[in-house]
Amino acid sequence: MSVRARSAAIIAALVLVDRATKWIIRTRVSGFDIIPVIPGFFNIVHTENPGAAFGFLSDTTFPWRRLLLVGISVAVMAIIGWMLWRAPASDPHMSALMRTGLALVFGGALGNLWDRALVGTVTDFLQFFFGSYEFPSFNAADSAITIGAGLLLLDLWRTRGREMTGKQSSARPEPTQGRKDA
Repeated sequence: MSVRARSAAIIAALVLVDRATKWIIRTRVSGFDIIPVIPGFFNIVHTENPGAAFGFLSDTTFPWRRLLLVGISVAVMAIIGWMLWRAPASDPHMSALMRTGLALVFGGALGNLWDRALVGTVTDFLQFFFGSYEFPSFNAADSAITIGAGLLLLDLWRTRGREMTGKQSSARPEPTQGRKDA
């Protein structure tokens, strides 16, 4: 399978999972339902978020909020799509880890863009608690974006580590054994 086909398959699978899970929540879980999965830790809920991640901008009355959020999503997806499409399999600067991370971010952004553009809100349904702290509800697309960003950071860390090792090894001083001026 080509690297482009693999990225497209990841994106398509993610969008299908995201669409299916949001459809199930919209059709079977009301805004008042709380379905405990692990009591005190994890619930299934139904919330509609008109803003961005963690409810950012959801309380604002800014009339262009939806257009702004759709525009940002499209711009990010255009950049990531260009990166995924232009990079051939032999590109030494783009690892499989980076391609997977970019595909996950693209697919997650597409899943949430679909909701935001067509519905006006993004359906969130995964609710976690850590002690008394309630983590903001999220969905499969948000999970993919987070995992993809983590993979991109991991790839950056690994690549940076290799570059630093390469620079250090090429900058080593010559051995002084056997030289009279040492």
